[in-house]
This record gives sequence, C-alpha cells and structure tokens, in this order.
Amino acid sequence: MMKSQTIGCLMRLFPILAAIVVMVLIYLFVFERDRFGAPDTAAAATPDTSAEPDAETGAALPGVIVTRSVARQIDSAVVLRGRTEADAQVEVRAETSGLVTSEPRRKGSFVEAGEPLCALDPGTREATLAEAEARLAEARARLPEARAKVPEAEARVAESRARVEEAKARLSEAQINDNAAKRLSQGGYASDTRVAATEATVRGAEATLSSAEAGLKSAQSGLESAAAGIEAARAGIESAQAGIAAAQKEIDRLTITAPFAGLLETDTAERGSLLQPGALCATVLQLDPIILVGFVPETEVDRVTLDAPATATLASGKQVAGKVSFLSRSADEVTRTFRVEVTVENDDLAIRDGQTAEILIAADGASAHLLPQSVLTLNDQGDMGVRLVTEEDTAAFRPVQLLRDTPEGVWLAGLPDNADVIVIGQEYVTDGVRVRPSYQADAQ
Repeated sequence: MMKSQTIGCLMRLFPILAAIVVMVLIYLFVFERDRFGAPDTAAAATPDTSAEPDAETGAALPGVIVTRSVARQIDSAVVLRGRTEADAQVEVRAETSGLVTSEPRRKGSFVEAGEPLCALDPGTREATLAEAEARLAEARARLPEARAKVPEAEARVAESRARVEEAKARLSEAQINDNAAKRLSQGGYASDTRVAATEATVRGAEATLSSAEAGLKSAQSGLESAAAGIEAARAGIESAQAGIAAAQKEIDRLTITAPFAGLLETDTAERGSLLQPGALCATVLQLDPIILVGFVPETEVDRVTLDAPATATLASGKQVAGKVSFLSRSADEVTRTFRVEVTVENDDLAIRDGQTAEILIAADGASAHLLPQSVLTLNDQGDMGVRLVTEEDTAAFRPVQLLRDTPEGVWLAGLPDNADVIVIGQEYVTDGVRVRPSYQADAQ
C-alpha cells in the first residue's frame, strides 16, 4: 500500500518536474547559448539573442528578436456570432369548422404560394349560398315596383298643389266680395242678406283650401313612402349581397392554402380529422431568402449600416454572402446589444433554419499590422498588447486591438505606422529595460 502511494505521488509530480526542465532548457538555449558553445551553423540560422554587458551599467543585456512591421489599410469587419432564421414561418390554421377531405401532404414537401394544403367538407354551405342568391333576386325584383310608384305619387302631389292654388284664389275672391258687401251695407247700398251670403262664401272657400292643403300633405306622404320603398328595396339588395359574400367567404375558407412558397415543416392535417377554427393545418417555412441574425454590442453598433456587405461561415463550413437588411433601434434590456439581420439568397434551400453562423459585416477600413499571434502578451494590469523596441533600444508595452484572426496571423490596431515588434523574448523583458535586438526581415 505504501509503495502504491509513493508511485502515485511521483506520477503527479512528474508533469511539474518535466515542465521545469523544459523551461530551464529553453532559457539555456535562448540566453546562455554562447556559454555552451552553440555550433556556428545554428548561429547563422538564428539571430544572436545572448546577453552582452551594458556599456553604462555593465549589466548583461537580454537579447530579443525583432521584426519591423509596417501598417497597412484593411477592411475592418464587425464580427458577430449568430444563427440562421427562416424569412417567414407561419402556422396555417383553419378559419371554419369541418372534416378534412384532402389527402395529407408530408413534411419536407415544397409548396407554391396559394397551393391547397387542407380541404374541408362544405356541408350545407352551398345551400346557404343558394338561399342568399335567391334573396338577392327577390330584392332586385322589388326595386322596379318601388320605382314605378314614384311618378304616380309625384303626379298626385302636383295635382294637390294645383287644388291648393285654386282654393287660395277662390278664398281671395270671396274675401274681396265680402269686404265690398260690408262697405256697401254700411252706406245703405247692400242688404244684410248679401253680406251674409258673401261671408258664407268666404267660409266655404276657407274649408276648400284646408281640404286642398290636407290633400297635398297626403300626396307628399305618398311620395315619401314611394321613395322609402326604393330605399328599402336597395337595402334589401345590399343585405342579400352581404349574405352572398358571407356565404361565399365561408366556402372559400374550406380550402386552406399556402400563404407563400416554401417547405412544409409539419405534415398537413390527416384525412377525416375535424378542424375547428384555430386548429393547425400545417406549418410552412420560407427559406429563400434566409436571414442571418446576430447581436452587435453597443460599442460596435455605429460601425454597422444598412445595405453593408456581409459574409458568414456556417457551422458546416459553407460560405455565404449577403447585405444588412435590418438594424434594431432598441437595445436588448439584458444584454444591451442590437439585433442585426443579413439577407442571403438561398435558391437551392441548402441553408437550414437555426444553423450557427459567424457573421462578418464590412465596416470602414482601418490601419493595422499583420503579426504572428505569438507576439501578443499581457501587462501587469491584464491588458492585451505587444512589446516594441524603441529608438533607445528599450522595451515598451503597447496595448492593441485585435481586428481579425487569419491563418497568416492576426491584424492588430493601435500601433504606430512603423513598429519594431519583439517576436521572441517579449515575455522576459519589461517596460524600460534595455535590450539587444536582432532584426528579422521586414514584415510584408
């Protein structure tokens, strides 16, 4: 038991001891190579990084390998992680009740816009439509009859108005005769009998006028009734037409069609099943075009514009290209990011809904250096950057911004246009330390 525990402890310590040995060997190879007499061929192939004494202090200067890098203009891209989404996904549901009479379509089938998906039994709906059409014919037949009554009523009104005018004329004449008889009677030129006769004539004329006016009102009421009959006939026609439209709409709802061209995500309803209003017939996906959806942080949102070119790499490795079609104006309350949509053509429907994608949206160009990823280091505050060699041959840390990662290296921003970057030995020096640089060929 004791022997097993000892072996276990040694096995756990072995990786640590091996790491220490490797670090010592690397240190000896890089900084103490001259002391151990490295071959001349190795010295010719690798820049000399051995330490030499400082002329001022006498201390040994660490050797570093430096490359001269020149900044270049590159197309800076906003990199997002996102997914694909169907341009449209609709659950097609029934708007009326009925038994399904059509054979089911299986999921994965392609359907055209307006193509029938589910057909329902019409039941008594066709009879309802026929009844509404009969009501329309009846209402239309009543309209000429109602219109024919209008001229007759207008003639009665005209006749009554003539009678009223005639009665008014007779009344006026009787009143004139009555006034004349009364004046002659006052002068002794007419008898009381004549005065009484003229008064009786006035009263008779007034009664005739009242009767004529009553007849005119009756005629006008008849004309209004005829006009109301026409309006009632028209209302009956409109009501019958509405009934026909409702019956026809109910019949149209019996055939449930695809709202757009796409793929069936589910089977359509089985034959013989009962669908109620709101019941699912099928789900249709529109995958052409496909939408790439990502979320850009608020620090990068100003770099994204509508119609900006964009490319994406799907999880399968497929490369696609499109344009920015939507940029949200409202940030997510939790992540403080903005939704971005890129529209991509998908004629062959090879891109599926829900695939992971790495999206690159083109933005304004930037000045950057192409350097090996190994030059990146961290300072004491944890900032990412590189170490440069100044004109005084001292090491200096410069923070950088990673713009793009490529197989040839990383594109870094934040450095001067011409920079002497330490590519080997940057982990062994700090800011302000004098170094002995060995230069590689200028970076291209």
